[in-house]
Amino acid sequence: MIRTFAAAAIDGLTVVHDPVVGTNHLSPTTLPAGRIHLDQAHVAAWPEAQPGQLNPQAPLSMCYSLIVRCNLACPQCLDDKTVRESTAEERQTMAGHIAASGVLGVDLSGGEPLLLRDLPDVAKAIRAGGRTVVSCTTNGWHLARRAAELAPVLDGLRVSLDGATEATHDRWRGDGSYSRAIGGTRAAIDEGLPVQFQMVLMRDNHREAQQLLDRAAQLGVGGVTFLQMLPIGDGRNIAEQQMLTDDEATATIDALTVPEGLRLRLRTRAKADGFTVLRADSNAWRNTGGATSITIRATVTSPQDLHLPVPGSAA
Repeated sequence: MIRTFAAAAIDGLTVVHDPVVGTNHLSPTTLPAGRIHLDQAHVAAWPEAQPGQLNPQAPLSMCYSLIVRCNLACPQCLDDKTVRESTAEERQTMAGHIAASGVLGVDLSGGEPLLLRDLPDVAKAIRAGGRTVVSCTTNGWHLARRAAELAPVLDGLRVSLDGATEATHDRWRGDGSYSRAIGGTRAAIDEGLPVQFQMVLMRDNHREAQQLLDRAAQLGVGGVTFLQMLPIGDGRNIAEQQMLTDDEATATIDALTVPEGLRLRLRTRAKADGFTVLRADSNAWRNTGGATSITIRATVTSPQDLHLPVPGSAA
């Protein structure tokens, strides 16, 4: 399958960002810089960029949490709900800064980004710079009705699920959440959007990991990323009861049988350490302390404010 990636030359290496999976890869050959169409199977086979290999001017990828509001109330949510909401004008300004910063990939998140009418405009403004690929993470509740307008402006979509079954997912997110997410996923795939599932690994859901892989393959979803739970935001309140150790998470993933053609990824807390989040208040934050906390690094008033010092782990 041919889809859109972002490429850049950094320290003599060609780095390619995958907007669907969220990974960074080293190309064996020199590629044109900017948004580029590549075979996803080829990119997946290339080695991932490892911590300490690169010294990019800006983070390779980041999250823009452009809305605080959400129609759901997930107990493991990472977002800071005390942050003020952004205005449409501020979102356009931030989109311009991201587009000009040199960031290869940005994931539009929240809160729930599909609550914003101007979400397509923000995605367009970021992509207009010609260098950045744009994905969006959603709970899927409003996805079915918005898939058609989002498909032309997004390079990837990540649908969050808290379980492979309706009973498990809705226990965390509320009645009807699972059916809305699955219906939205079908609509997005029908519109040609590359979709992947994301699930935060917790004690209450990790035994459904295999079922989620099988469900993804059945629906035509391209991959599944399992995220080690972070004790940040509301997640701090349930971390002691729900957080898996690294060994437990790795054992869960190692035991899975991956359906043909499906991409599987485990994002450990180590890989999340140092990741950049631009929140609705226009402050750039970074995961710190092994991704067990998050701290402000800069107020973003220009593209250069996103040229943050690269931490010891990959951006």
